[in-house]
Amino acid sequence: MQITDREKKTQDRVINQLNLELGWKYEGDWHHRHNNHCLERKYLEQYLAKRGYEPAIASAATDELLRLVNDQSRDLYPVNKDVYKALRYGIQVKPGAGENDVDVNFIDWEHYDRNDFYCAEEVTVQGEVNKKRPDIVLYINGIALGIIELKRTSVSVADGIRQLYGNQKEMYIRSFFHTSQLLIAANESQGLRYGTTLTPEKYYLKWKDEVPSDEPVLLRREIAQLLNRERFHEIVKNFVLFDGGVKKVCRPHQFFGIQAARTRVQGLDEEPGKGGIVWHTQGSGKSLTMVWLARWIKENITDSRVVIITDRDELDKQIVRVFDQAGDDIRRATSGADLLKLLNEHQPPLICSLVHKFGTQLAGGKEVSEEDYAKELRAALPKGFRAKGNVFVFVDECHRTQSGKLNEAMKEVVLPDAVFVGFTGTPLMAKDKKRSIEVFGSYIGKPYKFNEAVEDGVVLDLRYEARDINQRISNQAGVDDWFEANTSGLNDIARHQIKQKWGTMQKVLSSKSRLDQIVMDIEMDFSKQTRLETGQGNAMLVAGSVYEACRYYQLFQETSLGNHCAIVTSYTPAAGKVSKEDSGEGATEELLKYDIYRKMLGDKDAETFEREAKKNFIEEPGRMKLLIVVDKLLTGFDAPSATYLYIDKSMRDHGLFQAICRVNRLDGEGKDYGYIVDYKDLFKSLEKSITDYTSEAFDSYDEEDVAGLIKDRIAEGRERLMDALDACEALIEPIGSQLMEPQLDYFCGRESDQTKDLEELEQRRKVLYKLTAELSRAYAALANDMDKAGFSVSRTVSIKRRAGHFEKLRESVQLRSNDRIDMKMYEAKMRRLIDMYIVAEHSRKISELEDFSLIELIVKRGITEAVKELPDSIRESEDNVAETINANVRDEIVEKRATNPEFFARMSELLEEIIRLRADRAIEYEDYLARVAALTLEMRGQTKVQNYPTSLRTPRQKALYDNLGKDLELSLAMDSAVKYSAKDGWLDSPMKERAVVRAVQKQLRGTDYDLKKIMELVKANADE
Repeated sequence: MQITDREKKTQDRVINQLNLELGWKYEGDWHHRHNNHCLERKYLEQYLAKRGYEPAIASAATDELLRLVNDQSRDLYPVNKDVYKALRYGIQVKPGAGENDVDVNFIDWEHYDRNDFYCAEEVTVQGEVNKKRPDIVLYINGIALGIIELKRTSVSVADGIRQLYGNQKEMYIRSFFHTSQLLIAANESQGLRYGTTLTPEKYYLKWKDEVPSDEPVLLRREIAQLLNRERFHEIVKNFVLFDGGVKKVCRPHQFFGIQAARTRVQGLDEEPGKGGIVWHTQGSGKSLTMVWLARWIKENITDSRVVIITDRDELDKQIVRVFDQAGDDIRRATSGADLLKLLNEHQPPLICSLVHKFGTQLAGGKEVSEEDYAKELRAALPKGFRAKGNVFVFVDECHRTQSGKLNEAMKEVVLPDAVFVGFTGTPLMAKDKKRSIEVFGSYIGKPYKFNEAVEDGVVLDLRYEARDINQRISNQAGVDDWFEANTSGLNDIARHQIKQKWGTMQKVLSSKSRLDQIVMDIEMDFSKQTRLETGQGNAMLVAGSVYEACRYYQLFQETSLGNHCAIVTSYTPAAGKVSKEDSGEGATEELLKYDIYRKMLGDKDAETFEREAKKNFIEEPGRMKLLIVVDKLLTGFDAPSATYLYIDKSMRDHGLFQAICRVNRLDGEGKDYGYIVDYKDLFKSLEKSITDYTSEAFDSYDEEDVAGLIKDRIAEGRERLMDALDACEALIEPIGSQLMEPQLDYFCGRESDQTKDLEELEQRRKVLYKLTAELSRAYAALANDMDKAGFSVSRTVSIKRRAGHFEKLRESVQLRSNDRIDMKMYEAKMRRLIDMYIVAEHSRKISELEDFSLIELIVKRGITEAVKELPDSIRESEDNVAETINANVRDEIVEKRATNPEFFARMSELLEEIIRLRADRAIEYEDYLARVAALTLEMRGQTKVQNYPTSLRTPRQKALYDNLGKDLELSLAMDSAVKYSAKDGWLDSPMKERAVVRAVQKQLRGTDYDLKKIMELVKANADE
């Protein structure tokens, strides 16, 4: 990609800051430098020589590292993982027979300033197919550890992220990322976003420092904070890990939280004692924080041992997996006795186990006192027991009572000298704060609360709604009112479809129980809430008991959700338990639970069924739309996330906090918020007509600890809608007209305008697509509740009209400009939102242009019919029609030029001639349409005129004929050579490709044709 002047100025400023202010030595512009590599051997061997390694050792070590780096046989993830391990822990080299191995470390991890830090710009890298040129590459000792893509102010950072992600594909420069650790996209308006190898776009992070800075320029400030040499070195060393096929890098709150924890456990801060509590909100990566801190303690504190106690089997397994992949020795204790045995020995340095292995209950389930439990532990201690080493105990979910008893007993009896660090994702209840601090110590670092995580994009914001089912549909009039109010945002067709269903529902609602009413309410949500209706999102229903869960399941079997829901509870049907339940008086609760569960499970056991249901819920939400739960899946590391949480159970405090965080996870495109529907009015918002979500169910917390956790759906929806509408109105304000044609010109330009800035127009359109997508989603989310949001009837009509205008504008601009950008990031399921809530003109089908391109319609149905399929906003002007057709034809030519350069160059000349004739008014509109239609048909090979010899049947043969001087014999010979030399998958295999190159080269001997150009043509026609 050609670098623009504006991007170059940004790049110059970044290079100067890295070099002159941050100490990265500038190596120059490597645009024309040959054989750029992610491991620059000369620089690495210079460093190793400086560190005192003999030349032969340095050379052998470099050879071994290059062997790992140049591995082309495996995917990027495993290669990158092995390279990181070699960089992080070094390798051993044998100098000669009979000599001891020598440890070679490629980076000095103990002293950052003893390494050589370099930066270079415009680093040209030859990929499998194309060359790519990262803007800036950061090297330590000649090893490329950081890659930066910069954009000018008007181009989104997201473009840089996608560029980084795309360059990691095999067809581009994947191998250059074999050593990469930190990837950065930035511009001067948004600052920087960072990730690591293979990080998807949505997980790129904004750096947020805890230390205030006086630097007013955002990008300069963030570069100084993240890319100063010491911090860059620190992050690569201590904050990268490989976890189950995903490479991860720390978030800012994890980095600073661990820094604070290091200071605390070493006794270097002002707090008494060495323990404390780390509070990082649910979903913010607390488990990874535990892993990174444990690893640091193991490596940096003499004779240290870390015991990690969790209450989640999946987290326990993850911890073992991560340490195993890092080459660390970690052991899972299988019981309390096993833990004592391991502690009584000097190894292993890392131990983990589950809290319930050390339960505080006697036989029969009786809860034991802390004193009795301490006595039991003391009695179980082996003779002469003394925990070996400097022990640190990590306790997950330290707010829980059982953990508190265990911790106090262990601290008193087993590990009186150990340092205890508690981790929690929820606030500490006011009554427990003092006790928790006595057990563990004060908070470590700054608590990372929910509202901060939302602001940082780590989790999603929550939208809350209390629903009073009994009041809402208690009589026929109420049913009618509810129907009218809740379908006011739909068009006539959608209202008719729902009304057909509603006719049946009206007859039965008045006699249905509360559970029936809730089932119908949820089913209605699945028919009108976009993310639920499309199958992209799903929901969980929390029932008050296993019996109620079974009743819910039974009722859902009579709805459209019948085959798409399941119960997941701790209940396991056992025939022995119900053998005496049947008294002949009808089914008891136990019998009903047993019968429903047996029918649901079929021939599967409960554990297998639950595992499959959860897997489908996560991976195929369209198949498993609703899980009915009681306690299971609401808390814990392995609990699945959802879009909607329906609560019909009295909950409060930690249980409620953790449950509602099931819906705050980032689950992919199109999920803007997590939604909570409360049928129990847990915050008494209906009863008291207020929306104070820090009271009632959360009144055991200090108010400041839960402030901002959940927000009223209607109030927040109104604010979101008005913000989105204002943003769209502000976007078109500079145009000075509400008419469609000048707005189209503003975003697309006019064909006759030779001075138009194509890049500027493209950026305008991208902003338009993003803002109109947000407006469509915001309107759809509130369309049924406009009256509840305080909008008058006239204002509701006005907003709907404006939302419709902006949707038409988006569609018209996309057609006229023939934009083929990936709209998934903007639209998600916009089409369904638009159909249901905005587009009212359904008298004429407009979907042809969704299924076919304009060019395909011209070929398929003729130019006249194709023009009829254009939106009214384009069709009403002949100039708009011509502009739209010209843009589509030109893009088709550009897109297909590589398949036959000579032919499409001629097509381009013909198109420009037609455009010129129309601009000069030398031809009428109808003549223009006829000519451009003929041109389109010729491009698609649909003309009746035979322009090629009959022996040329395939597009590749014709392309070779056009580009080999119409030499029929040479063209056929070349086609045959390619056909017999091209093995399956040759485009993805350098070795197979070389065979094709040799075959083509052989045919070109004695001619003046360019081998490279002919190979590009062959590749472009490789599908034959």
